[in-house]
Amino acid sequence: MGSKPVMIPCMLLAATCAFGDSVVRERPAAWSNLVHGGPFKDLFLPMPMRGGMTSDTWGGDNVKPRDVTNGIEAPDWSYWCGFPVKDDDGTFHLYTARWPENEPRGHFGYFDSEIVHATATDPMGPYTYQGWIGPGHNPELYQNAQGEYCIYSTHGRFYSSDSLNGPWKARTYNFDKRGRYAFKNYVNFSFAPRADGSHLAVSRRGYIWASKEGGEDWQEVSAESVYPKVPGIFEDPVLWKDAVQYNMIVNDWKGRIAYHLRSKDGFHWITEPGEAYVPGIARYEDGTVLDWYKFERLRFLQDEHGRPIQAHFAVIDSDKHSDLPNDTHNSKHIIIPIQVAKLIELMNTKAITADTKETRVKIMAEKGFNPKKHIDLDSLRFGASTEVNHGRGSKLLKTEKAGKDLVLVFGGADTGFTTENFAGKLMGKTKKGELLYAWSRLPEVEFSLPKLSSIAPVFEYTDEGLEAYVEVTNFGEVASKPGSVKLLIGKKADQELATGSVRELAPFEKTMVRLVCCKTLPKGSKQAVTVLTQHEGLPAETFFIKSINLPNK
Repeated sequence: MGSKPVMIPCMLLAATCAFGDSVVRERPAAWSNLVHGGPFKDLFLPMPMRGGMTSDTWGGDNVKPRDVTNGIEAPDWSYWCGFPVKDDDGTFHLYTARWPENEPRGHFGYFDSEIVHATATDPMGPYTYQGWIGPGHNPELYQNAQGEYCIYSTHGRFYSSDSLNGPWKARTYNFDKRGRYAFKNYVNFSFAPRADGSHLAVSRRGYIWASKEGGEDWQEVSAESVYPKVPGIFEDPVLWKDAVQYNMIVNDWKGRIAYHLRSKDGFHWITEPGEAYVPGIARYEDGTVLDWYKFERLRFLQDEHGRPIQAHFAVIDSDKHSDLPNDTHNSKHIIIPIQVAKLIELMNTKAITADTKETRVKIMAEKGFNPKKHIDLDSLRFGASTEVNHGRGSKLLKTEKAGKDLVLVFGGADTGFTTENFAGKLMGKTKKGELLYAWSRLPEVEFSLPKLSSIAPVFEYTDEGLEAYVEVTNFGEVASKPGSVKLLIGKKADQELATGSVRELAPFEKTMVRLVCCKTLPKGSKQAVTVLTQHEGLPAETFFIKSINLPNK
């Protein structure tokens, strides 16, 4: 059975529920057929029971008793947002935002929050305040091409340092929107490095940005949002890259549902079925659930392979409007363990098709995991995620020892791979009944790709008639082949105005393309223009400009 990128029905129904700032969204019927491990939400593990369990703390009964040493919290501070990282010495650092609990605006004191640095010797916490970094919100740490640590903040600000311990220098981003939409104050950015030292970022509304070095200068690339085409008020995207692919999770804060997306290049995305996370995922090893009202600002602690090993959330025990100064409600930063993906390698060098007799997958031994002893072999399935997530996929034929590792041999007929797939998913369980899953790149798939992107044309009347000039930039990781750019006019983009060629471009190189229009348009008129930028083998970029004023002469 063929596999195609998941398309979530656009008519998810929404109905107002009891909470003033939430709605209930109906899930697609197909989601009910997902097996355990299909949706991302199945990866959240129980939180350990530690010595900090108490009811003598702030919050409603819905979040008590709880471990106050998990993450970071304090009765006199409201915490929101936090980005974790482990240094070479084994210390865990957390960069988080906070404001006084007695702030007159209550939870909305976050408009004047400050970014602080905290550390812990245990990745679960408690994290202890170490120092003030500066005003800001939504902090996220990344390392630029020069090796500097950068802490992103809202309003176009960031802080940089050569050390995770500071001192931190306040700086300002140069965000070039390139004529595209950008949410005010440049909030909710999340970042991921590329192999060549350049960086990608996603903004609140799902537009991808790129920077050659990850420093001050960033350019908006996406002509439209990469988010799922479903009803939702999206925010708080988290972008990360592992050894296989780019990943993103974005939260519909009003519907209190999040989505998991995957990409091979960071520009073109598919959506995995099922919720990425929902309220109720904070549970302890004894089964007790903390019913936090909202889970937002998801970030991950990643290992050396880029795999998430912990989920970090901002949580609040009530709706935000009910969190008032000097009351029992508050917010904090919590940490939930994640089921870590196993390391696998697809050994086939040719594309997997229905005619492939053997699909050979090597699963690596790691500390605490012996693939020869710990796997329930009969439970394993491998193939396209659209197959495996529903309990289908190829079954195991045999195994072969490979040193400490194990080679899993599957057939090819039931994998469900098509030319649209770029990664395969392995899923099953251990002999203890624990979820086991992994991702691998597929053979004959290019992951480093060009990305041609245009800005709005500039028109000029000459002796030859109407001409247009279009700037085209390659934001990909590799040089582009010759491409094309086409101008269409009208709200339906149904009239061709001009077409021309784009020469080969190195990464982050740009060129100006001169186009001679095939028809004239009234001088001084306003025109709806669509710029169609195409590169062989890749989806075209469609950039719609609602109104361009043509010159008067």
